[in-house]
Amino acid sequence: MMTDNRMEWARKRDELVAALKQLGFPEELGEQVAKQLGSPKAMDRMLAYLYNVKPRSAELVVDEMLAICSDIEAWHNKKAAEAANARYNEMLYYGLGGEE
Repeated sequence: MMTDNRMEWARKRDELVAALKQLGFPEELGEQVAKQLGSPKAMDRMLAYLYNVKPRSAELVVDEMLAICSDIEAWHNKKAAEAANARYNEMLYYGLGGEE
């Protein structure tokens, strides 16, 4: 299972690097963008941007990468808040568990 995830990540990284190179950017930019995005799903979002927008500057590429990272962080924060709220509601409903 872990090997499949690594292989998928490597495939997406290679696709991202190739897409950026095709647009005229250095390979190192693609590798750093892939590292920052961190997941194949995030790299898919970046690839969709690259294929559709065809940005002309590294600043636009990095700006989109940061926007994707920000969206992912906001999603994680939302999920953490939902989990905390669910736990709080359980405590309100069932109490702290110390009473019999």
